[in-house]
Amino acid sequence: MLLPSLLRTVVPLVAGWIIVAATGLGFSLDSDTAQTAIAFAVAGAYYLVFRLVERVAEKVAWPAWVKGAAGALLGYARPPRYKPTDDVADLIRQSRR
Repeated sequence: MLLPSLLRTVVPLVAGWIIVAATGLGFSLDSDTAQTAIAFAVAGAYYLVFRLVERVAEKVAWPAWVKGAAGALLGYARPPRYKPTDDVADLIRQSRR
């Protein structure tokens, strides 16, 4: 399950960068750091929006394709599922399945 977690982290970051580049949301600062911070903020918002759509679609019984589409836009159609545990080694083993 490590691949879904990786995809669901990287895809929003790339999407944030693309959104900033395509829309000109970046400020006209000469600082690459400012541009990067804006891209990461947009990526965080992107992740939050689609994760919330995923959760709401589950709770409100929206059509399954809505949840699937939101997940796909995060890089993997289903959120990773882990068994509840306090054992870090067990969490690592679960993520490798």
